[in-house]
Amino acid sequence: MKYVKLEKPGIEISKLSLGGHEYLPNKLSRGFNEDFAKAITPGYIFPGFGGEQRKKLLSKAFDLGVNYFDVTHDSEKEAIGRNLRELGCPYEVYIQTRPEGFCYTYDEHNAKMADYNLLKAEAQRIIKLMQRDCIDFFNLAFMHDALEHDPEYMDKIVYNINMLKKEGLVRWVCADTFAGEETYLTQINSDAFDVIYINFNFADCGAEKNVLKAAKDHNMGVIVREQYMKGALFKMAAEAGIDDKNTLAHAAMKWCYNHEEVSTIIFGTNTAEHLADAVGILDSLSFTDKELEMIETIKTTNLYKEYFEKKQKEFFG
Repeated sequence: MKYVKLEKPGIEISKLSLGGHEYLPNKLSRGFNEDFAKAITPGYIFPGFGGEQRKKLLSKAFDLGVNYFDVTHDSEKEAIGRNLRELGCPYEVYIQTRPEGFCYTYDEHNAKMADYNLLKAEAQRIIKLMQRDCIDFFNLAFMHDALEHDPEYMDKIVYNINMLKKEGLVRWVCADTFAGEETYLTQINSDAFDVIYINFNFADCGAEKNVLKAAKDHNMGVIVREQYMKGALFKMAAEAGIDDKNTLAHAAMKWCYNHEEVSTIIFGTNTAEHLADAVGILDSLSFTDKELEMIETIKTTNLYKEYFEKKQKEFFG
């Protein structure tokens, strides 16, 4: 494993991190694609999370030196807490998670996140659910609508972050949004956050323009997700007649890693073999001619052009 130092927290994290998603036979993530409303309901636990296959994956992650984990909805939170106690941690690990039902468009104007008492109670609930002493990285993801609706919203978030840290409930905080560049820059410039968490791939690459530089200027780590575009990459490959999905997957990850600002990629998988293969990429992040050719070929497809246009509009408004 290769490690990178996060400047503001002052810790080293693995350059490849493990996501908490478990997957259905059709390769869609569990929870969200079973019953979305239940998946974002605090306290709802889907049956079967954290079973033998997941424990095998976590054991492999420990063997490989992965020390950063991201979990989203409550079924994933509960499972990782239980699994870590069952397996035991061979070294210190860091878990990133979010307040359930507070983020993105799940709560109108993200009002609950601005209410310290509600946010504190949610942090306490999560700590108990995950059987942890505190939350390592708390992902406070709000939309631009929250800032427009309440002129004091950012001040309230900064206050809440400082109080959560002061009370020992949260160690560090992630800036995140699906609202694009302006909201990310507002979060970064507040100096309240420690890292940013962002979709980043060679079709959803708006962060290259200003966001990555701003994060670096503020000594913030950059944690990226969706290197495979939620599977859309492989549909583009099918249009292009590319059937070597493994090499394409390597190329997509290397594209992310070849941005010096990127600290770690959140990698989602069901199998230990796929995780080991992904970690192997870290031995050499230089592109092969074949990988570069694949990326350029993908960019000629109609699916890529449509996806790129859509993501540019979303990111820049």
